[in-house]
Amino acid sequence: MSQAIIDLKNVKIYQGNNLILSDVNISVDKGEFVYLVGKTGTGKSSLLKTLYGDLELNHGEGWVVGYNLRELDWKKVPYLRRNLGVVFQDFQLLTDRNVNDNLKFVLKATGWKDEKLMDEKIADVLDKVGLKTKGFKMPFELSGGEQQRVDIARALLNSPKLILADEPTGNLDPETSDEIMQLLIQIGRDYGTAIVMATHDYIVIKKFPGRTIKTESGKVWDNAQVTM
Repeated sequence: MSQAIIDLKNVKIYQGNNLILSDVNISVDKGEFVYLVGKTGTGKSSLLKTLYGDLELNHGEGWVVGYNLRELDWKKVPYLRRNLGVVFQDFQLLTDRNVNDNLKFVLKATGWKDEKLMDEKIADVLDKVGLKTKGFKMPFELSGGEQQRVDIARALLNSPKLILADEPTGNLDPETSDEIMQLLIQIGRDYGTAIVMATHDYIVIKKFPGRTIKTESGKVWDNAQVTM
């Protein structure tokens, strides 16, 4: 079994009967920060969905956080997802409850039962993202940047080995984007969390250079050159 956090070999990714990506060979190590770029419709989302078990892998070999993607079934998917966090562009917070209860909902859904331990974990992740005092706020009372920080806190709840971030700066102004990038990079450094970030924001990539994987013409290109 591979020791990499993500290891895909000779993978083909399908949406239904449509071949989206072929000859996918990617390896991502612990603590590595990787950008995933490519035009809309070139397979970025399909690749991310494969990594978190939303699309079945039937061709090639794939391991993510120690789980064999070829052997995933509906019973195993929740265990895979406990070892990774997903950060969304549109935050996807539950609007009818405060920040603490948003996070508690996720913990309960992933099998946590002890109220005291849940409260401690929630306080810990909010502290990590700089929102220690905002747990009792409703999502609508928070700025876009604060909501994205809550989204990142949610992704950290189960101490993931991997964070998949789908356009996390897409709805943010440049200054807030920089803050979110610095936070993600810091999390990778401090906790050894691998981060794969899908983005269209080439200004962010220029400011925070890193390894870049590109989807184009049905293939995935590693260490791709990004042109503005």
